[in-house]
Amino acid sequence: MIRAIVLFFKLPSLLLLSMLCNANEGTVAFVGATIIDGTDAAPLEDGVIVVTDGRIQTVGPRSDVTLPQEAEVIDVAGKYIMPGLINAHGHVGATIGLNGNGGYTRNNLLRQLSLYARYGVTAVNSLGGDFGQGFRLRDEQFNSDLNRARIYVAGSVVVGDSEEAIRNEVNRNADVGANFIKVRIDDNLGATQKISRPLFEALVDQAHRRRLPVAVHLYYLDDAKFMLRTEADIIAHSVRDLPVDSEFIDMMMASDTCYIPTLTREVSTYVYESVPDFFEDPFFLKEVEPAILEQLSSPERMSQVAGSRSAQTYKAQLPTAMDNVGTLHREGIRIAMGTDTGPPARFQGYFEHMEMHMMVDAGLSPHDAIRASTGVAADCIGMGDIGTLEPGKWGDFSILAEDPVTDIRNSQSIESVYIAGNLVPDE
Repeated sequence: MIRAIVLFFKLPSLLLLSMLCNANEGTVAFVGATIIDGTDAAPLEDGVIVVTDGRIQTVGPRSDVTLPQEAEVIDVAGKYIMPGLINAHGHVGATIGLNGNGGYTRNNLLRQLSLYARYGVTAVNSLGGDFGQGFRLRDEQFNSDLNRARIYVAGSVVVGDSEEAIRNEVNRNADVGANFIKVRIDDNLGATQKISRPLFEALVDQAHRRRLPVAVHLYYLDDAKFMLRTEADIIAHSVRDLPVDSEFIDMMMASDTCYIPTLTREVSTYVYESVPDFFEDPFFLKEVEPAILEQLSSPERMSQVAGSRSAQTYKAQLPTAMDNVGTLHREGIRIAMGTDTGPPARFQGYFEHMEMHMMVDAGLSPHDAIRASTGVAADCIGMGDIGTLEPGKWGDFSILAEDPVTDIRNSQSIESVYIAGNLVPDE
């Protein structure tokens, strides 16, 4: 079983040389903000973060930090700094507007990664449907010039009708450099056939032979227990059919498996049965095209959603999903933020903030929701050099006008975002 995952990316020597040649050698000091570092530590008032060559050099109280003479000093007194949000389950590339077949192109990937970044989401774990361009962008991101969200990739969602086919598909994803193996174990509310349990066991075995963690799309409590028995690594969606029980909780604690609720995924299935409240939220409106709002608000679209059996089923089960998040959190299970954004009408960037807000509504404190979306998420997906504001890690963070620990909805008060110490462009 793969736990405490450390992922190494095999980069060609010429690419590594290029990274070194293109490195930004500047030093920037951010002075005076309250620093929420993504760990369980209390916020640090009047703090300093020094970033050199894209990585954090120093974090500490202003009184204890000597600024490098060559540093560019940015006054952030009265502001709040928190790590960039990490979406442990998103998707990048295919969608353009409401077209779910928009083309997996480099330009579309970059457009979406820049959109995520402007919302303070500085890394996205793209769990399935990834192709060559996504892998190339992943390999290009380990440098100090980066100013868009990082991407990690799973390749294709593994399917197959035989053990040989399953193992071969795992190997194909591993051979091209996937960070994860993604598989569905549910039946889409009875619309499709589940993968058989022997084939699922073969998939997990082959993935672990290739030293890759397995992220599992599921719905049912019984399937969640089965995947834990196989020692699969990440629950990529909520258990929604039943309340979690003591057996499941004990299995989660014994395995230290991460749980990614994707609550906003459920919301996205039914919320367009009427005009959602967030259609009037300036934080949402700043990035959305008016034509998309018009399409989603059409009577025909709303009627279709209202009459959808699957949408109404997911709507009915959302309270169970919320209760399960609260129960698991109280039991000490690691919760990581994920949204399943990327498909049409699951709005990248905005939904990540909504997800944090919903996790607080489910029982997490604002500080715990921030940790679930930063340090815990990074740990769950094995990305050890992002997620917290500590020396040696990449300088990925947002500067906020208001305190998100006091009110999680202040996560939206973003004034600027930095990735590898570089200011993310406004557009």
